[in-house]
Amino acid sequence: MRYVIDALIVISIFFAFAGVVGMLRMPDTFCRMQSATNISTCGILGVIIGGILYSAIYLGNAEMAIKLAVMGVFYIITNPIAGHILAKGAYKHGVRPENKMVVDRLEEDFEQ
Repeated sequence: MRYVIDALIVISIFFAFAGVVGMLRMPDTFCRMQSATNISTCGILGVIIGGILYSAIYLGNAEMAIKLAVMGVFYIITNPIAGHILAKGAYKHGVRPENKMVVDRLEEDFEQ
């Protein structure tokens, strides 16, 4: 079971590394924001699952496992919403993608 926990942490490190590379290589703010949410969602999820397994199996602490599970659920719910709000705020303040967008639904939201 220890190998599964270690594998989850290594997978999280991979997603964090891929997100950092994406943030450095993406052309505009919105693409970079997608990489940033990838880091925080996929990168932290494996660590939380690994922590749940470690605390339940090796430490025998069910309370810690439940707290980590609740923290993971809230993190999965709130992180995409926060990324969307940041992107919408950046658009509202005049940040636009480098390439012209084919469909611009945010412009319709801010016409009023």
